[in-house]
Amino acid sequence: MEKISRTKIVDLLKRVDFGAMVNVKGWVRTRRGSKQVNFIALNDGSTINNVQIVVDLASFDEELLKKITTGACISVNGKLTESVGSGQKNEIHAVDIEVLGVCDNTYPLQKKGHTLEFLREIAHLRPRTNTFGAVFRIRHNMAIAIHSFFHEKGFFYFHTPIITGSDCEGAGQMFQVTTKNLYDLKKDENGSIIYDDDFFGKQASLTVSGQLEGELAATALGAIYTFGPTFRAENSNTPRHLAEFWMIEPEVAFNDIVDNMDLAEEFIKYCVLWALEHCADDIKFLNDMFDKGLIERLQSVLKEAFVRLPYTEGVKILEEAVAKGHKFEFPVYWGVDLASEHERYLVEEHFKRPVILTDYPKEIKAFYMKQNEDGKTVRAMDVLFPKIGEIIGGSEREADYDKLLARIDELNIPMKDMWWYLDTRKFGTCPHSGFGLGFERLLLFVTGMANIRDVIPFPRTPHNAEF
Repeated sequence: MEKISRTKIVDLLKRVDFGAMVNVKGWVRTRRGSKQVNFIALNDGSTINNVQIVVDLASFDEELLKKITTGACISVNGKLTESVGSGQKNEIHAVDIEVLGVCDNTYPLQKKGHTLEFLREIAHLRPRTNTFGAVFRIRHNMAIAIHSFFHEKGFFYFHTPIITGSDCEGAGQMFQVTTKNLYDLKKDENGSIIYDDDFFGKQASLTVSGQLEGELAATALGAIYTFGPTFRAENSNTPRHLAEFWMIEPEVAFNDIVDNMDLAEEFIKYCVLWALEHCADDIKFLNDMFDKGLIERLQSVLKEAFVRLPYTEGVKILEEAVAKGHKFEFPVYWGVDLASEHERYLVEEHFKRPVILTDYPKEIKAFYMKQNEDGKTVRAMDVLFPKIGEIIGGSEREADYDKLLARIDELNIPMKDMWWYLDTRKFGTCPHSGFGLGFERLLLFVTGMANIRDVIPFPRTPHNAEF
């Protein structure tokens, strides 16, 4: 039989040239049928939808048919035929089947429901399920949407280092990068490790953020964004934290805090609209299987302007809720760093739409944020979303050399690491703003998944670095 070039199932399902000979390759989801005829549901990852292969058993060798089990990989040549069954408009009547890879009955993804917890234990196989096929196709589409948005707006994609000598957030929870033998560390008389003979000749870590380097780029290229992996060594076993995650960080020269809020709102709406337009089948599947309100929630974000609310007013609203008998696990008072339950109350119960919280107390925010005239608050902004809480954090940056230096001294941040950052305020400083969006938090919102471990292929969390 002459070779027929392969058609991806996503394309095949749109075809109506019935009678044509076609080839598909993929993995068997299910096989069912009677003594005369079998129906194979085949999927190749290009779409959530399977193609139905109709197999007339009399035309095929019994030994070959035995090998066609759930999970097996096959290549099928056959005739494209109009489907009489419901659910699909075409199917393939098999003429020739080749088994490319057999799959015995120890394959863990047999035809039954599996818990997400179980699937995390087999993260190397879970992309083959409908759920994770959908999630990872959406993940790809969101990455494309991000690049597309910034490219259309004239931003430049800027690559910031993954290995760094500075701690952007001052959090201190960083993974160290070293070639030293940890059993035999040289120390000075104070007990501090000597790094002279290490690869970089100094202490180095995995980055927690590309922001500081992004600011340097914005003061040269005008508008940039980073999009890359970041690392936090915090011992957080929550459904919203990972030790390795991806972050998008735009930074824009001459933008003030209002421009920054406008950009964040436009950006996130662009991504949500992209998902609804380009991932309709996958989102519908997740809506039907996991989260009946998903599509409605995505559409509602597009409909209205986000609320812009000063922190002080937000705290008042929360205090009034407490006075009326609402129970929060964590206390509410001016100066507290709001917990996710507080953020979600403002978004889901009070305003019923996304909220951008601004003008936070300077004590709970990073050193580089521009201080307001009141001396107490800074020009920060956090975008709060339903079901997630904070999805974006950003600010207008402190552009004044003396004010920034004073804040660095106040917080005892080691200056030896910050000289290059301060240079931007010394040589032609300018107002500038930016924010960070945790990519996986965006994906939680867009997919309706409840746990951040289920929107990244191989999650890295405390005591877990499998696969």
